[in-house]
Amino acid sequence: MRLYIGGMNLIDRIRKRPPVVAVIRLQGMIASGPRGPLSDEGLAPVIEKAFRKGKPKAVALVINSPGGSPVQSSLIAARIRRLADEKGVPVFAFVEDAAASGGYWIACAADEIYADRTSIVGSIGVISAGFGAHVLLARQGVERRVHTSGKSKSMLDPFQPEKEEDVARLKALLEDIHVAFTDHVTSRRAGKLKDDDALFTGEFWLAGKAQELGLIDGIAHLVPEMKKRYGDKVRFRRYGPKRGWLSRFGASIVQDGLAGIEERAAFARLGL
Repeated sequence: MRLYIGGMNLIDRIRKRPPVVAVIRLQGMIASGPRGPLSDEGLAPVIEKAFRKGKPKAVALVINSPGGSPVQSSLIAARIRRLADEKGVPVFAFVEDAAASGGYWIACAADEIYADRTSIVGSIGVISAGFGAHVLLARQGVERRVHTSGKSKSMLDPFQPEKEEDVARLKALLEDIHVAFTDHVTSRRAGKLKDDDALFTGEFWLAGKAQELGLIDGIAHLVPEMKKRYGDKVRFRRYGPKRGWLSRFGASIVQDGLAGIEERAAFARLGL
C-alpha cells in the first residue's frame, strides 16, 4: 500500500527532506563537573543526541573557548571522534572569538576547522598558576602547621615557601600533558601543519596566520559554508547545554559569578 500526501508518495516526500546539520555550541571555560561551563559530563547527552537524532549529514561545532582542563578537553574531543567514526558523520569546527588551548584541543576533533578573520587560534601549551602567601602569614604572626604521611603530600602548598623539587615535579607533569596535547594536534592535523618552531610554544594567532601554519583550513562562517556544501535548503538543528532550574532562579549566583570572573580572566589573557 502506498500513502500519498498532497499528491506525493510519502516515501518520496521523506527522501526529499532537506539535509540536516547538527550544531553544537561550545561556549566558555572547560572545567570538570556537571555545572562546569564545558565538561564531558555536562556535554555528553548534548553530543550524543546531536550525532544520533535524525541522521544528520554533518555535525558542526561552534567554538568560543579560551581553554581550561586538559582532561575535560581530551574527554570531550574523544567523545566527538568516537561518535563521528561510529556514525560516519563528518565534523566541522567554526571558531568565534577564540579556540585557544583546550578550545583548540576540542576543535581538532573536527575533520576541518574554520574561523572568522579576527578569531584567535592556538595557544598549544599547558599552564599552572597559583599564589604564595607564606610571607603575608609570617608578617601577621600566623604559623602554618602541616603534617603528612608522605613527603610529597603538601606539594606546592601556597602557605609555605616554594620548594625547588616541587617545581621540578610540577614542570615534569606539565611537560607530559603538553606532549599529549601536541600528539593530538599533530595526529588530527597530519599533513596540514607547517614545520614551524612556534606552533607548540603556547603562542596564538589570528585566523589568517593560523591558516598559513595549518592550524585551520580556512576563513569561513557556519551558515554559508554549510549551504555551500549541502545546498541552500540545509536545515540546522542546534544543541547546547541547558542550565538547571535552580541556576536559572539564582540559587548559584556566587558560584556562577566566580566562574564568570575566571572565564573573563582567561579571555583577557588572549586580549579579548
